[in-house]
Amino acid sequence: MTKNEAKIRINKLRKLIDRHRYLAHVLDKQEISESALDSFKKELFDLEQDFPELITPNSPTQRVAGKPLAKFKKVEREKPMLSLQDGFSFEDMVLWDERLKRLLSKEEIKGLDYFAELKFDGLAVELTYENGIFVLGSTRGNGLIGEDVTQNLKTIETIPLTISVLKYIVVRGEVLISKKEFSAINKEQVKKNLPQYANPRNIAAGSIRQLDPKITAQRKLDFYAWDLVSDLGQKTHSQKHQILKKLGFEINNDSFSKQCQSLQEVSKFREDWLKNRDKLPFEIDGLVVQVNNINLFDKLGVAGKSPRAAIAFKFPLKEAQTIIKEIVTQVGRTGAVTPLAILRPVEIGGTMVSKATLHNEDEIKRLGLKVGDTVIVGRAGDVIPDIIKVLFEMRTGQEKVFQMPKICPVCGVELVRKTGDIVLKCPNIKCKARQRRYFYYFVSRPAFNIEGLGPRIIDQLADSGLISDPADLFILQKSDLLNLERFAQKSADNLIASIQSKKQITLSRFIYALGIDNVGEETAILLSQKSKIKNQKSKIEVSEFLKEFQKFTTEELQEVQDIGPVVAKSIYNWFHEKQNIMFLEKLDKAGITIENQKSKIKNQKITGKTFALTGTLENMSRESAKEKIRNLGGDVVDSVSKNTDFVVAGENPGSKYDKAKSLGIKILTEREFLQLL
Repeated sequence: MTKNEAKIRINKLRKLIDRHRYLAHVLDKQEISESALDSFKKELFDLEQDFPELITPNSPTQRVAGKPLAKFKKVEREKPMLSLQDGFSFEDMVLWDERLKRLLSKEEIKGLDYFAELKFDGLAVELTYENGIFVLGSTRGNGLIGEDVTQNLKTIETIPLTISVLKYIVVRGEVLISKKEFSAINKEQVKKNLPQYANPRNIAAGSIRQLDPKITAQRKLDFYAWDLVSDLGQKTHSQKHQILKKLGFEINNDSFSKQCQSLQEVSKFREDWLKNRDKLPFEIDGLVVQVNNINLFDKLGVAGKSPRAAIAFKFPLKEAQTIIKEIVTQVGRTGAVTPLAILRPVEIGGTMVSKATLHNEDEIKRLGLKVGDTVIVGRAGDVIPDIIKVLFEMRTGQEKVFQMPKICPVCGVELVRKTGDIVLKCPNIKCKARQRRYFYYFVSRPAFNIEGLGPRIIDQLADSGLISDPADLFILQKSDLLNLERFAQKSADNLIASIQSKKQITLSRFIYALGIDNVGEETAILLSQKSKIKNQKSKIEVSEFLKEFQKFTTEELQEVQDIGPVVAKSIYNWFHEKQNIMFLEKLDKAGITIENQKSKIKNQKITGKTFALTGTLENMSRESAKEKIRNLGGDVVDSVSKNTDFVVAGENPGSKYDKAKSLGIKILTEREFLQLL
């Protein structure tokens, strides 16, 4: 067979295999037997082995390909994958609905309807297609930053490697494993004398985070799409589902989803599935309910880390009864002292539970809880252990009232509760518990990410008096370590090298590492974008950083997305507290520098301009182009409006190109874009 003949045959085989994948997984039809389909796959594999130059990343044979990874790369996305607010009762849903209607006009309320669909208990992922080809798959992560698990997702048959729309398309959905496959895997674990897995979700999540795609491929994972992020003309969420099905994705079909005109309809749909959930081939933990109209959904916006127009209408908690053996208190890195219930171990939803959160002293009073009580424990939303109810009728008279401590259980300093706070705090910044927790946080992966510096070594260094705060880590000498147990020449060299290699850090990671109350990874990224430090250097001194952030008022901080008065005050106070200023000065002296992400190079033609990208670029990836624009002071948007300055058009441009023409926006070819750079 000639190369040209092989190319024609290979293309036909790929189309045939993809068609039957669509029939089987999307339409639930089977026109040929599994063995016949396997023979086509075998022929395709053999032809590609004979003509390896004809292998493409989107070939069905490439679902399992490549060597095992050393680690997963980080993926930063433009539109965060938001988490949902939870509701457990019809009353919760009514309150949610009332909040929405307060933000809408009477006319908008008249046309309000809802889309309800089963809420899968799996792992949320995002799929990116460029020019019709699956190029990137990532986990949710913290919403803005996930992990690149493309090769593992390619092993899932229900994820199409190619789609018919030749545009930049982003799809979101859930990876899960069937109850049947879960049972089969656990039977194999028993045969091998290995521990059984707790629940299907754990297997799905663990399989996707395997560094070797071949291991992932051994698990029969499934994928259901539930959101189309890209604009293909849809006006409602129900239309998104129709489009996703046409593109070749499995979706919540008609019996798994419902367009509802009222909350009563939503509640009835939930009740039906609450009774029938055990008949499903996979696990669910409730419904996702959202405003169906996309314009209204977008108008309602975001509150905190959740879209206002969507809610998870969860099933009742999975519950079990047990006994409170003890209540202990923990001191966190911010000094918050929280009570924790130690339980007689009990199995709930396939997981052994021996502890439950009590949140704060007010929660203990609300429950009327005593040590020795018999309680009902549930896993809130099938996940977090929580005490639901105290069974007062089970009391014997031996139960004991719990009192929150008046002094810190670690350092002995008197605890305080500031006006408006619901938790007691240890005010002692030198409290051993606070310091240790903060040390662990400072060196963690989202912060300075110092490898080889775990809790045990930090405890050893602190107990020996070598370090009193994280800044001391950067002035450690090899000779300091050699006096400690378990440290030899090589291990000491390795740890010092690991610490020194992390003396330069990005601005967002640095902000996160400071451990400011209410500032997580997402808020740290948004704050880093707020920074206005501009200079020609590639590095920013910590002293410069301190001066700038001390100038921000609480009003200016509230201009940052999702930062309200409480968080703004927390940030402002942090930068004006004496001990924090001294800590930053100490980091500065230790040689810590911050990468200047804002303005490495100046380009007057790009600084302050807004760009949208469409089509496939020949000389760089879309992500690379976006990074270059941002590094030069420009901004990148996902959609075209009258406020867009330029549209960069590669091959096969999409709807952004047409919209730019209609609005009279300057359209750049790739060559013109490169000249502008």
